[in-house]
Amino acid sequence: MNIVAEAFGAIAVVLNFIGYRQTNVDKYLLISAFALAALSAHFFMLDAMAAGVGTLLASVRNFIAIKHRSNVILFLFIAINMGFLAYEWFVLNHNWIIFVAYTSSLIFTVGSLVIRNTHTIRKVFLVAETLGLIYAISVGSIFGTVFNVSNLISILSKTLSNKENG
Repeated sequence: MNIVAEAFGAIAVVLNFIGYRQTNVDKYLLISAFALAALSAHFFMLDAMAAGVGTLLASVRNFIAIKHRSNVILFLFIAINMGFLAYEWFVLNHNWIIFVAYTSSLIFTVGSLVIRNTHTIRKVFLVAETLGLIYAISVGSIFGTVFNVSNLISILSKTLSNKENG
């Protein structure tokens, strides 16, 4: 086990746990951007390129999405995701599981740049987090798995508490 990689994963878990409890989308995006940067380092250290690329792009995207949302930015990030997917699949001949990672990344991209309602974004992110969990398990990422499980629990608990309060 790479202790440094797992330390970055642990940092990501803590930050994203805090992020998912935000009631303001911009605060969530900011905290999440730092969590995703740490998670990206974690995945790159584990040689899990698809998740490393996806989470790095997500970090940058979240910083941008705080102030700028447009179709141009949305399509740019979709194109970059698709470009890296094609590179990994056709040039590097990586395993089919990369499609799971990039699908998760694309769902997060669209959700982060299009959705402004915290309740709606949580529902959409349930799907993306589930796909992320499948990928993290497949590459043997301990804290990637913990990251996704804790995010799923955070999203579900916050969604359920909002239903009880509203």
